[in-house]
Amino acid sequence: MRRARQESMGDKIHRFRSVILVVSIPIFLVLLVIYLMPRGPAPLPARDAALIGRKVGTSDRSKSYAVIFDAGSSGSRVHVYCFDGNLDLLPIGQEIELFVQKKPGLSAYAEDPKEAAESLISLLEKAESAVPEELRGKTPVRVGATAGLRQLGIETSEKILQEVRDLLRDKSSLKSKSDWVSVLDGTQEGAFQWVTINYLLGNLGKQYSNTVGVVDLGGGSVQMAYAISENEAAKAPKPTVGEEEYVKKLFLKGITYYLYVHSYLRYGLLAARAEILKVAEGSHSDCILNGYQGSYKYGDKEYPASASPSGSSYTNCRSAAVKALKHDETTCTHLKCTFGGIWNGGGGDGQKNIFVASFFFDRAAEADFVDPNLPVAKVKPSDFEEAAKRACKLSVEEAKVTYTKAAEENLPYLCMDLVYQFTLLVDGFEP
Repeated sequence: MRRARQESMGDKIHRFRSVILVVSIPIFLVLLVIYLMPRGPAPLPARDAALIGRKVGTSDRSKSYAVIFDAGSSGSRVHVYCFDGNLDLLPIGQEIELFVQKKPGLSAYAEDPKEAAESLISLLEKAESAVPEELRGKTPVRVGATAGLRQLGIETSEKILQEVRDLLRDKSSLKSKSDWVSVLDGTQEGAFQWVTINYLLGNLGKQYSNTVGVVDLGGGSVQMAYAISENEAAKAPKPTVGEEEYVKKLFLKGITYYLYVHSYLRYGLLAARAEILKVAEGSHSDCILNGYQGSYKYGDKEYPASASPSGSSYTNCRSAAVKALKHDETTCTHLKCTFGGIWNGGGGDGQKNIFVASFFFDRAAEADFVDPNLPVAKVKPSDFEEAAKRACKLSVEEAKVTYTKAAEENLPYLCMDLVYQFTLLVDGFEP
């Protein structure tokens, strides 16, 4: 009798029976959660955790603040949080946080690092205004850059980071340290997101089978993370030169977790647009909405991005997305792989429930199948498929009327983005 193979993430997604939860929790909260947990062995390296000053001045011993800059590939955001003496969140005004964002991100200033740093000044001023003056010197400010800076290379990204450090030292009244301004590697992003969501769900301290998996779709990269058994962790293949280890060992609330995590650089939503446009022959793409003629810039390169004479096609765009993922290439040297020949972690109970985050939430909100005012929404992969089929039938002008929540610059790419998200879930993470 044939032994049934263990069901993987891809299998579950294909069956459309497991609900995928779409969340709008950005990387900033990941950087705070470490200090919100009870004392115990350090859950992550100290350089990733030294963020929040627990004590404040004599003016108000019950409050402390933290300022976090999330320097992503699509833009820069600042988050300010206030905590009581037990490190529970307190509202700032009518909201749970002060949140301000602006575009473009730091990576757009690759040729002018000083201008990159200065792009944060308006965000910094608003952050400081939210913190009482007497507490600013004790309030830590952290800058975490992600895939946008990673793609620039070490030399260019370090020049930008140094300008940011200088800016915080010379022009900010907040508490800053040199090593609080850094580029997060892809596995840190994935691990942080996993810790955050499972902390908020109350899963930490439980067995790994009671945790949830995370797929975090950023602008420049996508991360997958979920807890696996110790036996599966022992089977993890050795990474190739330049790759991160597949498994991180974390000790959280008295439990040891073996976390499978991998970051796919160039497969975030904005980077994937470029990859899909590369697949197109000539200047036309079957993924661009009818009526749009233009180009798409990502990083320092520009790609033709005009609609085909017949408009966008869901079927043809799906084929282009699969090719962009290199899903059909026979590069897998392991027993189980996702796309690009990457080991998939072996599957198991740690990914029986999956949270997808960041751009998954944004596009779902723009396509009107989740409420943007809610932090969590339950959807199925088929919702992305159905939304893609609807969007691909429209022209840019029709989409403008239909999708009133969508940013104007995203309208030509709605078919492409939704098709890619569906393809990433059902093809990219299929073994």
